[in-house]
Amino acid sequence: MTVVIAIIVLITILLLGVPIPFAFFASALTLVWIGGYDNTFLLPYGYGQVSSLILMAIPLFILAGELMDKSGIGESLINFVSLFIGRVRGGLGAVMVVSCGLFGAISGSGFATLSAIGSIMLPRMYEAGYPRGTSAALISSAALLGLLIPPSLNQILYAFVGGQSVLACFLATVGPGIVLIILFSAVNFWLLRNNTDIKLTDRIPKGERLKVAAKRTGWAVPAMLAPVIILGGIYGGFMTPTEAAAVSVVYTVPVGIWFYRGLDRKTFLGALIKAGTTAGVIMLMLLSVMMLSRLYIMENLPQTILAAMTSVSSNPKVLTLMLNLFLLLIGMLMDDTSAILLTTPILLPVAMSVGIHPVHFAAIVGVNIGLGGVTPPTAPFLYLGSRVANAPVGEMLKPTMYLIFLAWIPTLIITTYFPNLSLWLPRLLGYA
Repeated sequence: MTVVIAIIVLITILLLGVPIPFAFFASALTLVWIGGYDNTFLLPYGYGQVSSLILMAIPLFILAGELMDKSGIGESLINFVSLFIGRVRGGLGAVMVVSCGLFGAISGSGFATLSAIGSIMLPRMYEAGYPRGTSAALISSAALLGLLIPPSLNQILYAFVGGQSVLACFLATVGPGIVLIILFSAVNFWLLRNNTDIKLTDRIPKGERLKVAAKRTGWAVPAMLAPVIILGGIYGGFMTPTEAAAVSVVYTVPVGIWFYRGLDRKTFLGALIKAGTTAGVIMLMLLSVMMLSRLYIMENLPQTILAAMTSVSSNPKVLTLMLNLFLLLIGMLMDDTSAILLTTPILLPVAMSVGIHPVHFAAIVGVNIGLGGVTPPTAPFLYLGSRVANAPVGEMLKPTMYLIFLAWIPTLIITTYFPNLSLWLPRLLGYA
């Protein structure tokens, strides 16, 4: 009963619009007060949990993502991808999807991906006659690839809270990310198949194709090298994730200043401030949720959830479906970071008890949180995409539902019930 009251307090405060870290603190204090716990252990426990070197990767990757957003890397990736699929009807939509995947492999952030790729691609698409609502819906979903394609900030948090290998969790979401890229692109072409208002763009004269291709490829090479250096260094055993995050910052600064010329004193200081603010919020949130999750575990909340689920059915597939529905609901109500931090310590023991590998569960959580980010009525990424794209949410709802039912849900089903999609790469490289 105590934990039920604490959860009601958490939900009520969240609905009132109180910042999430303070809602977590309030729920923890409710448990301490009603449950009669000694409150002197909480702060030392929380501080001890967040005093980890691996967490240094979070502010560094955030800073790298902000610097890449300002540097002009996104435009070089877009122009490169346009060489292959930019000259067909609906091609710019596919270019945007693939570019989001590539940028996500550099920044590790859905918000940075939405800002960088959306600000460049959406004006091009509108000029070429692409429907505003469809374009906005597509970028809202495709930007979430930044949460799945490694390096992913959410997977660092999942691995830290769940006690798993960061490298294994990075690799677990590669398969689902690739499936989503393919399905997003396919749905984009299907939605625009009969649209005769779209103008074909990026048509290069035959005699200049080789020259243009060489120029765009050369311009994109520094951007393409970033994920090779970061991920190659991590999986090659040369760098830890924290060291790779630092290298990504060191690499981005000179490339953004002297090659792409998008960084200057003003944009650099702006990126520092924004990255520092974001990292501070995440660390405060992490401190509060670690204390709260400790109390939830002391109250046997995972066992209570498992008992409630098994009272409905003992079939592992049904229990897995129930886990997915719970994760989707949380993803709809909270931002991705909060959802990862709250659900991992509570649901990971439940998932393992029904036979789900913890690295496989990392992929399930990642896809669910992404789906929740664009699922009405809350859909935080859908509303953010609406602002970036300057498009009414009403125009975005129909194409978003097509993307949900034809791309997100099939990917979630495949990820959930075909574990090898997530586990073959970690196992191949010996991380799971």
